Amino acid sequence: MKLYIGIDPGLSGGIAFIPTSGEPWAHKMPETDRDLIDLIRDSINLFDARAVIELVHSSPQMGVKSAFTFGEGYGRLQMALTALGVPYERVRPAVWQKSMGCLTKGDKNVSKRRAQELFPALNVTHAIADALLIAEFARRAGK
Repeated sequence: MKLYIGIDPGLSGGIAFIPTSGEPWAHKMPETDRDLIDLIRDSINLFDARAVIELVHSSPQMGVKSAFTFGEGYGRLQMALTALGVPYERVRPAVWQKSMGCLTKGDKNVSKRRAQELFPALNVTHAIADALLIAEFARRAGK
């Protein structure tokens, strides 16, 4: 059975898991490396897992420290997936947003509304909305 993992990187992001059968689940981004590894390892058990990470980069508005911290976290996500043997791809926000019908132009409420429409049984928060939509993008694309 396949498991599609969507990752919205960053401290305010999240990780979502959508199995081919069963209910999806999602979490805000874990605060520690150990929690990140444990979450992914425990979630992929018994699944053929594939992940899609939003392809993002630092912006000129970020300070040096926040840009470094963001990049460090992005690298940790890639390393965790690699260490656990989970293949992953990167996708630009415009690509998954267009596919999911929610071009946000930076407004997180757009993606939150769309995720709540698609996953009415979940309590969708800003932290997990994009991750859910990225995982659903991966599932629909058969990534």
